[in-house]
Amino acid sequence: MSGGGGDRRSVARKVFAIADAFHGREQLSLSEIAGRANLPLSTAHRLVGEWVEWGGLERGDDGDYRIGVRVWRLGVRQPTALRLRRVAMPYLEDLLESTHEHVHLAIRDGLGATYLERLSGPAAVAAISDVGSRLPLHATGVGLVLLSYAPSEVFDELLASEPRAYQPRTITDERGLRRRMAEIRSTGIATTVEELTPGAFSIAAPVRDATGEVLAAVSIVAHVERLAEPQISLGVRMAARGISSALGYRAHHD
Repeated sequence: MSGGGGDRRSVARKVFAIADAFHGREQLSLSEIAGRANLPLSTAHRLVGEWVEWGGLERGDDGDYRIGVRVWRLGVRQPTALRLRRVAMPYLEDLLESTHEHVHLAIRDGLGATYLERLSGPAAVAAISDVGSRLPLHATGVGLVLLSYAPSEVFDELLASEPRAYQPRTITDERGLRRRMAEIRSTGIATTVEELTPGAFSIAAPVRDATGEVLAAVSIVAHVERLAEPQISLGVRMAARGISSALGYRAHHD
């Protein structure tokens, strides 16, 4: 049994331990939370229930728990994210004006892409992304960009997690993903077609800071019928380069 009568941690520290239990994991069962947080099952059940009531955790239909939207929305308010959103906003607005589709700005968090911003046109394709939502790296345009420039251990963790095929086109095998990541690093752009949402495609590009490190990705998610329109790919590239330049990045090419 996890935890014990000698556990002298404060309630706050036990709550933080539950949050820490999700490091590197997208979802956990109650018993896994208890084990990773070193808590008795009864204590974990009570504290997790309070987390769910507050909105910090969400319980899925399978009974497992995931980080809730309220925590993600707190995260995107931290200073670095706030500055990134502020710097990026004019470029995102220009991209929205030129395409009238969904415009995204996202950062990597573990094996997911957390969306810092989403702007949408009135007739934009149906999409499940929202500010604060966290979607899989391997099945989204922004996620694939962030995965391609992440440390190698992140890719190893992704493979170990047995990535899900959300649609028939979703690539989940190691060889296919490695080939794709190499192409993204070569071209500086990622394209997904109906890999997470039927009827939609995504084009994404990396955003770099002053050191050249990729810290975010910007994308368009649009109706698949518009895939061949060159201004979408060009607009994403220009937005990513503009944001990068505003953050201090200087280069002749990516």
